[in-house]
Amino acid sequence: MKAKVGEQGILIPKEYPEGVDEIDIRVEHHVIVVSPISTDPIRQLGTHPVTGDINDASRNHDKYIYRVVF
Repeated sequence: MKAKVGEQGILIPKEYPEGVDEIDIRVEHHVIVVSPISTDPIRQLGTHPVTGDINDASRNHDKYIYRVVF
């Protein structure tokens, strides 16, 4: 992709950082590096639901996420 540098900088199309809320922009050895910033873990809940014969995952999700023994 090529982009023109305007008065306000460079516009990166939204579809390139798909699913990302924030990005980090830095210069390394005269190269501009754009990388996603890890999102808040709470936003990841539900992306990998608990499966199997567990019927209390919604009530005890911390136990299953962090493998905490209560």
